[in-house]
Amino acid sequence: MAIDFGREVCSDLSVVSKREWLVTNGIGGYASGTLANVLSRRYHGLLMAALEPPLGRTLLLAKLDETAEYDGIYPDSGRLTPLYLNRWEDGTVEGSGHHHLNRFHLEGTTPVWTYAVANALLEKRVWMQPGANTTYIQYRLARATGPMGLTIKALGNYRDYHSTTIINDWSPDVEDVDQGLKITMFGGARPFYLFSDRATFSTRSDWYEDFFLAVEEFRGQRDVTEDHLYLAQLKVTLRPGESFAIVASTEAAPNLDSVVAYGDRQAHEAALLERAGDLGGPAASARQQDALRHLVLAADQFVVRRPTAADPDGQSIIAGYPWFSDWGRDTMIALPGLTLTTGRPEVAARILRTYAQFVDQGMLPNRFPDVGETPEYNTVDATLWYFVALHEYVLATGDTALARELFPVLADIIDWHIRGTRYHIHMDEADALLYAGEAGVQLTWMDAKVDEWVVTPRTGKPVEINALWYNALRIMEAFAGQLGEDAGRYAELADRAQTGFARFWNAPLGYCYDVLDAPAIGDGRAIPDAPAGNDGSLRPNQLLAVSLPHSPLTAEQQRSVVDACGRHLLTAHGLRSLSPDDKAYIGRYGGDRRKRDGAYHQGTAWGWLIGPFVAAHLRVYGDAAAARSYVAPLLQHLNDHGVGSISEIFEGDAPFTPRGCTAQAWSVAEVLRAWRMTEAE
Repeated sequence: MAIDFGREVCSDLSVVSKREWLVTNGIGGYASGTLANVLSRRYHGLLMAALEPPLGRTLLLAKLDETAEYDGIYPDSGRLTPLYLNRWEDGTVEGSGHHHLNRFHLEGTTPVWTYAVANALLEKRVWMQPGANTTYIQYRLARATGPMGLTIKALGNYRDYHSTTIINDWSPDVEDVDQGLKITMFGGARPFYLFSDRATFSTRSDWYEDFFLAVEEFRGQRDVTEDHLYLAQLKVTLRPGESFAIVASTEAAPNLDSVVAYGDRQAHEAALLERAGDLGGPAASARQQDALRHLVLAADQFVVRRPTAADPDGQSIIAGYPWFSDWGRDTMIALPGLTLTTGRPEVAARILRTYAQFVDQGMLPNRFPDVGETPEYNTVDATLWYFVALHEYVLATGDTALARELFPVLADIIDWHIRGTRYHIHMDEADALLYAGEAGVQLTWMDAKVDEWVVTPRTGKPVEINALWYNALRIMEAFAGQLGEDAGRYAELADRAQTGFARFWNAPLGYCYDVLDAPAIGDGRAIPDAPAGNDGSLRPNQLLAVSLPHSPLTAEQQRSVVDACGRHLLTAHGLRSLSPDDKAYIGRYGGDRRKRDGAYHQGTAWGWLIGPFVAAHLRVYGDAAAARSYVAPLLQHLNDHGVGSISEIFEGDAPFTPRGCTAQAWSVAEVLRAWRMTEAE
């Protein structure tokens, strides 16, 4: 399944303006845009630099607008052909790049555009240097009967990636340097550079106003236009077979040899594929094997350096591009698929060690904010997923030394959960189940909140939290036994939690309650509109009680859960977050923040849930071929939305249109893990 589109796609503006590409640098920076190179999000740009890795993302180079001059014989005498495309606030479209786009494909993660101008073919590649805020934009005249002149406008900016810029009084300091320009947008701004190995520069200082951001309008954002500053014009003449590059960087002396730099990029990705080995297995088609190779490379895009005072080699996982930072929950769920499945256990170990440094009051951080140093701890499940991630690591590597190193941290976490920690998270002595929640706080993965409205509060004893709690206790029992510690204490707690878990079974409906002991209205911890008592909503959370290593359910109950979720929640691209039969179900996703977040966990389908579903299906039915059939449609999705990756969410109603982040860590991870599971069976 090579990502390769011809004119049947490339010439259709409605398609190429909606499909997006992504390249990353391993420290949180990225470049992203549409296949048409028209800006449609505030998050698009050729250099979104991570100035405080892995965060501090700042837009520096927004886009390049190219115009070709070519007649096939003489330089500087041909027709001017705009290869760019801009959409303005008034609805007009400038440029005709898509009319000349013959082909778009990916070489690894590198997007490649092939433009046809008369009998000439011009290739354009974009990639980033691993470990540096450096983007390469390389042009190659692949076919021609004479020279081609290129005039390129460089449009820059300097703002946080969540914001937009409207024309202002910046007075950039643009300084000539060897083979380029040093640009300081305003006093106090960090300088960045534009270089070229062949092109000549002339400086500009003009604002281009009212770029229309169509996706931001769909998302109900207030700021749907943006202005960018025309910083420089570059001119070059290429003869057949020649290439040149533009390099945008925060570094003063990047490698300007784009051929060597691209070779380094290719070598990096080749090493990733070699370490992953054969992911397809004999049952996989050639197209599926190719798709899995794309996913191995996509997996690497989320792994970033997070240096700490204690460990300059610390690592983490970006939850999703283009707007998420690194989240504890997403990191732990995604860790097995992104690192162990791809043959990178040392990365898994670094991530586990990194997060151990941030455990506070028995809790892992929910997320690291874009601004500031203090992590946010509003999560009940991230910490419990940490036990599962470490278990998977030890199972894959046999490295009990890491388990021994982290055992005191794990034991402290259990103790904090028994006696109580933040947000009323504590073990109820009556049934040994975990209770969590207080007014105005979202703690589970269903965490949408708009102002003071927590959309799915799930205060009480959520089913997946207690499946994770039970697994954490069983994992601690096993670790304690292996390490010569007291396993009896954890075994007793686990037995009690298993007995208590029986309360979740909703016999008349044949599946589990989603939440037990939710507060009644009038209770001091009550949240308006929260279900009182036991919440019987059919959601996918109960799948974890079947899919995790230790199930507290009987075999009959496991089968019933899988069947119920399959009938009501399964889509081609993951599982719905709520049954369509529920009166609160919302099948479409869009509009302003209140509408989007109101649908986020109220019917929207999630790609990552295919992992728990496949694992649960395998446990119940033991049919690897059937389980794999649920994964296959998500491989086809690599051609859509964020090409080469897997989206965050999909609409719950057919045709299950992709929404949210174009590339989501746990979506990619769980598809890889699910496929690997079906190989092993």
